[in-house]
Amino acid sequence: MMVTFLTRKDIPPWVKVPEDLKDPEVFQVQSLVLKYLFGPQGSRMSHIEQVSQAMFELKNLESPEELTEVFIYGSQNNKVRAKWMLQSMAERYRLRQQKEVLKLEESMKTLELGQYIE
Repeated sequence: MMVTFLTRKDIPPWVKVPEDLKDPEVFQVQSLVLKYLFGPQGSRMSHIEQVSQAMFELKNLESPEELTEVFIYGSQNNKVRAKWMLQSMAERYRLRQQKEVLKLEESMKTLELGQYIE
């Protein structure tokens, strides 16, 4: 059983203390993706917590990839569901970014070809 050091003091009412604070679901994600998911200064985080009936705690990692570790607290079902939801949203963001890069590359190729045609 993993018990983490919880630094957050504003525990939402749907999180049962102490049982829901044990064995959090944990995953790592790029910090930039979290800014997209949670909004400016984390403005959407409390709404996502409320919808998922879970509580999140974020820990920035010292890494070249600029990763953040996400700890998810709550009942077992809510933790797993919230983790799946956040990972799905992060993957959707990643795919959208990848698609935008491909569009940009295609536009650049078109511009380069246009230079040679004139």
